[in-house]
Amino acid sequence: MRSLSVFHSAAQALIRHEQAIEEKSADADFVQLQLERTLPKNDWVKAIISGADEHSPRWRHLLVLGGLLLGFGPPEKEGLSRSMRSTLETALVTAANLALAELVGEDDLGSHSITLVLNHCFPSLADHERAQLDFDILLPVLMRSVFHSTEGLRSAYFLGAIDFDVHANSRNQLQWPERSPSFQEVSTMLASPLLSSLGPLARLIGHSIEHVQQWWLVLAAIEDLEAFTKTLHVQWRQNKLAENDASEESTYLDKVTIEKTTPQLWKLLRSTLFAAVIILRSAIGRMLGDGALANDEAAPSLATQALRALRSLHFISSRAGSTSFSQYTFVYLTAMDTLASYPGQAEAFLQAIIPNGLGSVPHHSLDRSLDLFFLNTAEHFTLVLPTRTAEELLVAVASRYLTAGGNNNLLPIFEAAHSVMLAVFSAPQNAELTRRHLPFYIDTLFSVFPQNVTARQFRLAFKTLLRLTSPPSALAVAEPMLSATLLELLRERACNASTLALPRKSTDQNDDNDTQPPLSEPAVLTLTVTDTLPQLPLDLLDEWLSLAVEMVNAIDKNPTREHCKQHFWHTLVGGEMDPNRSGVCHDWWSTRGGREMLLFGKEEEYQQSFSMSGALPDESRENKL
Repeated sequence: MRSLSVFHSAAQALIRHEQAIEEKSADADFVQLQLERTLPKNDWVKAIISGADEHSPRWRHLLVLGGLLLGFGPPEKEGLSRSMRSTLETALVTAANLALAELVGEDDLGSHSITLVLNHCFPSLADHERAQLDFDILLPVLMRSVFHSTEGLRSAYFLGAIDFDVHANSRNQLQWPERSPSFQEVSTMLASPLLSSLGPLARLIGHSIEHVQQWWLVLAAIEDLEAFTKTLHVQWRQNKLAENDASEESTYLDKVTIEKTTPQLWKLLRSTLFAAVIILRSAIGRMLGDGALANDEAAPSLATQALRALRSLHFISSRAGSTSFSQYTFVYLTAMDTLASYPGQAEAFLQAIIPNGLGSVPHHSLDRSLDLFFLNTAEHFTLVLPTRTAEELLVAVASRYLTAGGNNNLLPIFEAAHSVMLAVFSAPQNAELTRRHLPFYIDTLFSVFPQNVTARQFRLAFKTLLRLTSPPSALAVAEPMLSATLLELLRERACNASTLALPRKSTDQNDDNDTQPPLSEPAVLTLTVTDTLPQLPLDLLDEWLSLAVEMVNAIDKNPTREHCKQHFWHTLVGGEMDPNRSGVCHDWWSTRGGREMLLFGKEEEYQQSFSMSGALPDESRENKL
């Protein structure tokens, strides 16, 4: 960095000197420097390029040429003429290729220097000059420098060293002091020339992956990345700091550890996650457009390695909020879509990552993180898995979370388990499995609501169940009364439920707009019945339109009842009903008192009576309407 800075400063000084002469400035740095004592700019650059000869290693030439290129600035600043800039860029690319070819064995200094210079200069190179780089040699050098060198991430073994410096204090809280050697090591890594610009460096690796000539180098790079993430996960598992969830840190960690040391560690880990995802994104993108990588042998292998890497990094992504990271979402979904095209490999992948210790919720937070990743991932493969595998893998893992409770911090895992069960039930090949497990699931769903399942998940679950138990599904043919039974269970529960408002859970915060009133348990059950109306067969819909409105009117007069009314109306006219169901709803609304029931409810008791077409209207009734 110092060598790079010397030539960067020299180039900057030359530009300032020329400007001072042209503008006749009285710059204190140049007022005594006469023009005849300096070479013209182009001659000076040519002299430096000529001095970079075979008498010194090529990677040293890069430090000189890179410093000049950065010092004269981007092309738009016109620090150099177009021809001289092209000459300087060509010289840098040539020196880089020669330096890569000269690397022998573990020449860490040379590898790091090449990585450093290209990382800083790559954005300044013209596209045609970038294309001249030998990416086949460059890619392994970049991967080794970033993930395995002492100037990079050190093969993730720095995490293991932290555990030696973490101790319990007098209040039985874990502390990781600022003066500990491991924290100093993390601080040094964050300030190192390579890791301080890890984002651009990851993009350079991604560009190299997209442009290597030998396609197998892509597989080798992702295999290396997967091995690194696995080591990172294992090293974190051996750390005392990994034993607690983020929500528990205020209880089990001391103030210095929470405010000073662990934020620096998570900053490094988040940078590592983002870098890994950028590299995976480039590899997945290359696979989509490269026939050599899209074949039946390479594609599932690459997708599996990408998912394994994301699994190992899930303890970081779950804390960093991966859902807001579009590149993570692209890699995750594309890898699963690719693997789903190969059911055998998908089943083998799930078999390999199935959680240990089925039957109980694990105590270690890292194990629960892996369970959450398994549930979220397995949900996407239910359509391609045979029934036996779905029951042995998915149902077995999800069942241990269905009835678990007592910890609101585990709500994401609880909801993931319910989503997996619903996905398994929805797969067409699992009709018999659904018939056997559905009673247990329904009973469990009622027992855990509202303590361990959010209102959103409860409503989604019953909407899915009503779709599965309504014609033309095979389950509806085998159990024709199941839909009506489920609705009656909801109605009975609403009649006996507490009217106190339910607390808003974290996973519910973004489900509706902020103006939604607090919902009681009867209100949620009423909304659930309303949600299921578009799924019901016509005869059942005709019956339950009035019953659903009765449930709405049974709610005390407050904003909650108005919210339920609005939701009922939106269900009728929002486009969810097919033409036949819309006809039933229109008839009920216009000719059978549905409008009066919803708008006036218990305030008006209209007596149904027959009247001749064209008869005089009841004036008192018309005035109220």
